[in-house]
Amino acid sequence: MNAVLRLSLPLTVWLASFSAVYGLHGLLCSDRGSMLLGNGMGRALLILATVAAIVVQAVLLAALRSRRWRDPDPTLQRISLGLAIVAFVSTVWTLLPPVVATQTCDRNPQAQLDPSDRRLREDPHQAKKSAWPIPAGVVA
Repeated sequence: MNAVLRLSLPLTVWLASFSAVYGLHGLLCSDRGSMLLGNGMGRALLILATVAAIVVQAVLLAALRSRRWRDPDPTLQRISLGLAIVAFVSTVWTLLPPVVATQTCDRNPQAQLDPSDRRLREDPHQAKKSAWPIPAGVVA
């Protein structure tokens, strides 16, 4: 059972942290999340969650290299270390973009419409309803 944990724990932690950070990002981009946490507090929470996930992965990698947690079978030891390295790289690769690349969430639905669209100038609500083109032959 310990061998199964050594093999699966780093990737399971990556999966949980990925889900948590992107879920938090989605919550912060929602109207309710922005009201609860505000812009600065939510961003700090997102950074904290990402740093915590990276630290946990680094601790798991270090623990798998230590004598106490090392697998007696050298093949399983190499595989568990390889999977821990993959989980660490995956954590950094997938969790840094929402922290580094996203500054704010675009909460303005009108910004996604083409400003040259004449329907937007005439009636913004009508433009919002018909922003997607209806294929020929389809009755709306």
